[in-house]
Amino acid sequence: MGELSWHALKQLVYERAHGCCEYCQTCEANSGQTMQVDHIDPRGDDVLENLCLSCWNCNSSKHKATLVIDPDTGARVPLFNPRTQAWSEHFEWLDGGTRVRGLSPIGRATVTRLKMNRPAMVVARQRWAEGGYHPPQTAWPRESDDL
Repeated sequence: MGELSWHALKQLVYERAHGCCEYCQTCEANSGQTMQVDHIDPRGDDVLENLCLSCWNCNSSKHKATLVIDPDTGARVPLFNPRTQAWSEHFEWLDGGTRVRGLSPIGRATVTRLKMNRPAMVVARQRWAEGGYHPPQTAWPRESDDL
């Protein structure tokens, strides 16, 4: 198979993520904001294994970071990697799906760095949850990574 165009890569990333940010799980259908393709490792290549779907907030908060501080231990840890790690092993929903809690050093550091619980997002999630649109299913089969 030859190299995919950037447009084709973006479409595959979007489909694999079901239109939701692979960090905070915000779905484009709820937010109305166009999702972005993030390079998990900013120094890495434009390949599916290094790309994930990200909302504007997570992508801009992450910027070029790959290592961040766990707020509980002060240790430098890698950010959550949606290609190699399961969301449910590092995060859980609190308060009826309105806030994200980090379960591990990676989860805590990612929640903090990506500002996943900023007040405006918590209010938006509350509204989405009240309408039955949130939280999204986060345990999609790993086979979807084959896209």
